[in-house]
Amino acid sequence: MTTDTASIQFLGAAGTVTGSMHLVTAGGRQILLDCGLFQGLKDLRLRNWRDFPFDPKRLDGVVISHAHIDHTGSLPLLARRGYRGPIYCTPATAELLGVLLPDAAHLQEEEAERANRKGYSKHVPALPLYTTDDANAALAQLQPRSFHEPFVIAGTFTIRYRLAGHILGSATIEAGLPGGSLIGFSGDLGRYDRPILLDPEPVPAADVLLLESTYGDRRHVDDVPETLTRVVGEAAQRGGALLVPAFVVDRTQELLWYLQQLEQAGKIPVLPVYVDSPSATEVSQIYRRHPDEFDPEMAAEVGAGNDPLRMKSVTYCRTQEESRRLNDLHGPVIIISASGMATGGRILHHLSQRLPDPKTTVMLVGYQSAGTRGRALQDGAKTLRMFGQDVPVRARVEQIHGLSAHADQDEILRWLGGFTRPPRQTWLVHGEPEGARALADTIRARLQWSVEVAAMEQRVPLAG
Repeated sequence: MTTDTASIQFLGAAGTVTGSMHLVTAGGRQILLDCGLFQGLKDLRLRNWRDFPFDPKRLDGVVISHAHIDHTGSLPLLARRGYRGPIYCTPATAELLGVLLPDAAHLQEEEAERANRKGYSKHVPALPLYTTDDANAALAQLQPRSFHEPFVIAGTFTIRYRLAGHILGSATIEAGLPGGSLIGFSGDLGRYDRPILLDPEPVPAADVLLLESTYGDRRHVDDVPETLTRVVGEAAQRGGALLVPAFVVDRTQELLWYLQQLEQAGKIPVLPVYVDSPSATEVSQIYRRHPDEFDPEMAAEVGAGNDPLRMKSVTYCRTQEESRRLNDLHGPVIIISASGMATGGRILHHLSQRLPDPKTTVMLVGYQSAGTRGRALQDGAKTLRMFGQDVPVRARVEQIHGLSAHADQDEILRWLGGFTRPPRQTWLVHGEPEGARALADTIRARLQWSVEVAAMEQRVPLAG
C-alpha cells in the first residue's frame, strides 16, 4: 500500500491494553497517534525490542493523548532510531513527560545494572531498552499545544485536543484529513463525577473512531470510601504495613484525596502515610500548577485553602536513603509507591520485604494487566518473582475497583452519546479481547453503530 492511500494501522493496544500506537497515512504523509511501551506478558514486552514496522525518519509528526508510559514509553526509542520531528502533546502532558520518561529510562538502566551485578539475566550483558539520554532527546522534541486550538501537521492533518478526564493533561484527539474526513481517537477516557479533574468533554463528530475498551465488559462499583475505610481500619488493627502500588499520575493524587476526606470525617485512624516516589512528589506539584483542569470540588477545596495533596500525615520520600529507612518502620503505616502494576520501581523492594509478613496488607487500586506482578497478586499467587528470587506471599491482598481512571461500559456509552451523528466505522482498541468483544456487542445493540475490534498490525483503508 502506498503512502498516498489513506489508512490507519494498529501497531499497539490492539487485542491488549498496552503499547498504544496507531499509524495514520494520508496525502503522502504519516503521523503516529501515541507511541506507547508494551508492558505485561513477555511476548508483548519483547515487541519493544523489535524495529518499528515503519521508518521513523518518514514520520511527519507524533500526537500524544496523555503521559502514561503505555502511551508514551516508546518515544525515547523513536528518537534513538532516527525520528527528529515534533512530538505534540498538551502543556500538562509535556510537564508530566519531563518526569515520567527519564524515570522510565532510569528504571531500565537500574534493572540492567542489577541484573548484571547479580547475574540473573539470560542476556550477558543485560542492556536497558533505552537510556536517560534517549529520554532527554525525546523530551527536546516536545511541542505543547493547548486544548481546543487546532494546529496543522505537514500541511495535511488538522489536530484538535479536547479534555479526556483520565489524568492531568489527558486528551481526546481529532485528526482532520485532506478532503474533510475526521478521525477521532478517545485515548484513555476518564470518569464522570470524580474528584480532582473535569469530566470528559463530548466529541461532536468523527467519520472513523478509535475507541478504548479497557473496561468495556463491566461497570465500576462505587466502593472507594467504604472499601478504603474497611481496608485501612483492618490494616491498622493488624498492626502491619499497608502497601499500595499506585501509578504516580492521578492514582496517587486521588488516593491522597480520599484519605484526607476520610481522616477529616473521622472514619479512618490517622496513620503515617509515606509516598515513596520522587516522581509522584513532582507530579503532585505539577497538578497544583494546572488548576484550569480541576473539577469544581477540587477547585473549591483549593480556594478554601485546603490542599488535598498536602495532608499533614504525608511524608514524601525522594532519596533512596529515605526509601530504605521505611524498611525499619513497624506498626500501622501506609506506603504508597510506584509502579501501579508492580512491574518495577520502589514498590518491589517493599513487597519483597513485607509480603512474607501476614500482618501486611497489599491494596491494588487500578487495572492490573495480564503478566504483571499486580495481576499475579490479584489472582492469588502464593509466590512472587522479584530480583531473581521467589518471595512467599503471606500478606492479605485487597482491591478497590472504584479508583480506576478508565471509563466503564456505561461511561463509555455516555461519552458516545455526545456524537451528533454515528461514525462511519468504530474500531475498538486498548482492551483485552473479552472486554472489547462485550463493548462491541453492546454498541451494536444499543446504538446500531458499525463497530469492529482492531487486530494487531491490521491496516484499514479510510474511504473518502
